[in-house]
Amino acid sequence: MFLDDSRYAGLPTDTVLDAEGRPVEVVRLRTLDTRSGRTHQVRDRDRLDLLAHEKLGDGRAFWRIADANSALDARALVEDVGDTVQIPEDG
Repeated sequence: MFLDDSRYAGLPTDTVLDAEGRPVEVVRLRTLDTRSGRTHQVRDRDRLDLLAHEKLGDGRAFWRIADANSALDARALVEDVGDTVQIPEDG
């Protein structure tokens, strides 16, 4: 259902009913690991995909930065210049 490098790959699924009573397969919520890392001070024009490319070597890994900061809306992490963002050390 998901690409091998997706954060959802291999997670258990459940079947629920949508608003019209049709069965829909959904992924269970993930448990976030606490990982050590380094901080990054947000600069003007930072984007999570660019930070992930620069710091983690893969722009598609932006979700790892969001997870390290327990962010539901990843875009909010880089909205305010001067804020700090945790960058995970390992995968």
